[in-house]
Amino acid sequence: MTFLNYRFSTAPMMERTDRHWRVFARTLTQKALLYTEMVTAPALVHGNLDRLTQHSTEEYPLALQVGGSDPDELYRATEYVKELGFYEINLNLGCPSDRVQAGCFGAALMTDPDRVSECFEAMLNAAGSQGPNITAKIRLGVNDQNTEQTLPEFLEMLRQRNIRRVIVHARKAVLGGLSPKENREIPPLNYDLVQKMKYQFTDMEIILNGGLKSLDQCIQQLSVFDGVMVGRAAYQTPQILLGVDHQVFRSDPPHKTAFEALMAYQPYVESVLAQGFPLKHLTRHLVGLYHDVPGARRYRQILSERAHLPGANWKVIEDALAAIPDVETI
Repeated sequence: MTFLNYRFSTAPMMERTDRHWRVFARTLTQKALLYTEMVTAPALVHGNLDRLTQHSTEEYPLALQVGGSDPDELYRATEYVKELGFYEINLNLGCPSDRVQAGCFGAALMTDPDRVSECFEAMLNAAGSQGPNITAKIRLGVNDQNTEQTLPEFLEMLRQRNIRRVIVHARKAVLGGLSPKENREIPPLNYDLVQKMKYQFTDMEIILNGGLKSLDQCIQQLSVFDGVMVGRAAYQTPQILLGVDHQVFRSDPPHKTAFEALMAYQPYVESVLAQGFPLKHLTRHLVGLYHDVPGARRYRQILSERAHLPGANWKVIEDALAAIPDVETI
């Protein structure tokens, strides 16, 4: 890659960033680095690898996020996927959900840096010098950790392990006391601490994540950080992605309007429907495409009420678009 894909990336989100959403996202941005949903190392080792890693080249550049805490399993998982075309393999050290904690990975691993070091050693050995980048996604810390002390110690461990790209969600994770949704909202953002880490670890690429809701906000943070990662704002208001190629990567976007992007998505929708998949699996990613324009509410209503009906097809999307005056220019 000649451009720095990680300057703008979309966050891995369970039951959100599936292959259908990623193909749609590519009608809005060709340059941003997209992430898969998290897949656990045990699933990759023991499950249906083809199904779990299914993607197409049109989704590139694409990163795979992996969850796990067993170095041997992570070694095997990395070995299995390293030739599948992923731009990077990212280890999840930030998810605070109870299900992830029960598997002893995600943010809970930030309390066990020695184990994390072993995991990365295994992944790097499996990837080899020609393999995809191995990266980390972390929180500031967990529970009552003194993050001013523990975060630089954790980053130093990653640097010693030769992990050079780290996505930092600028909040603590509260394990056992808050839900995943609350963990995205209640612990306060601390961009200043992440900025301090960027100035301290100048040889590492620090990607800022958490609380980024607009492209203007992202551009502002790119003056400090090596990249930004946007999650729910990109998913819930995907028109944000229409400006990424021009404003971040200084290149032309694949399409000029949301309508043009949606028309470009139609062949994919038709092909998926022909395989027997229900329309609702695709339209759920389109509900947020239009906001704050006349007819947007009716657009969302049609998609929500009709996409799940038997035999639902592209006409449902056409009818939803018809609810928005001058839709071709939006």
